[in-house]
Amino acid sequence: MSAVANFGPYLPALRRYARALTGTQASGDACVRAALAALVAAPEHISKTHPPKIELFRLFHALWQPIEKVASISLRPNRSALLLTAVEGLSVEDTALVLKSTSERVSQDIEAARAEILAENRGRVMIIEDETIIAMHLQSLVEDLGHTIFGVASTHSEAIALMKDSSPDLVLADVNLADGSSGIDAVKDILETHDIPVIFITAFPERLLSGERPEPTYLITKPFMPETVTATISQAMFFHREQTRSLA
Repeated sequence: MSAVANFGPYLPALRRYARALTGTQASGDACVRAALAALVAAPEHISKTHPPKIELFRLFHALWQPIEKVASISLRPNRSALLLTAVEGLSVEDTALVLKSTSERVSQDIEAARAEILAENRGRVMIIEDETIIAMHLQSLVEDLGHTIFGVASTHSEAIALMKDSSPDLVLADVNLADGSSGIDAVKDILETHDIPVIFITAFPERLLSGERPEPTYLITKPFMPETVTATISQAMFFHREQTRSLA
């Protein structure tokens, strides 16, 4: 098996990271494709001294500058450190390796990103989740961030009913709902009439990270850590605000 082929199991995680980092599926997946093409063309850059996932992310960031310029992506540098640790579960030491930094600097960047999140504008969040305990946990996390709960729906029909008279600033949606309805279908119907960011929560993220069809930009894996929810909500709301300002 080639060194590049060893990265296969970790490509869904890299797509999730790149999408959250850049704010869209299209830009994130384009960055991943460009990085893989460069690796196929020059496999000698791959080190066998690091675990495959760490090496894949390290090489992605080594190729990041030219990709960023082509894609005209507006980024906040310290968010890389936060996303790598909070969303992808890397240690501070591994994140320092990926970012070609030091553990001390990575820790500083994470704290700076957390401070930015606390200073950000607050919004209204709708939760689509059929498991009561998970819905309550998400509600607590959202409120701890300073956001307000727009409403909690457990089915497709409840979600659509909540949107009848007004809309939230963000939706957190489970993929599979207890009555057999789909959170994906509910979100699809919502987005036909409302321009709002959506974060999907699923126990099987790889199914929505194939890079072969229209897929979500933001994904949280069950079971989730509070910091994963915090970082992902912040990224989604940040990019949506930036997009709204650019169109104003």
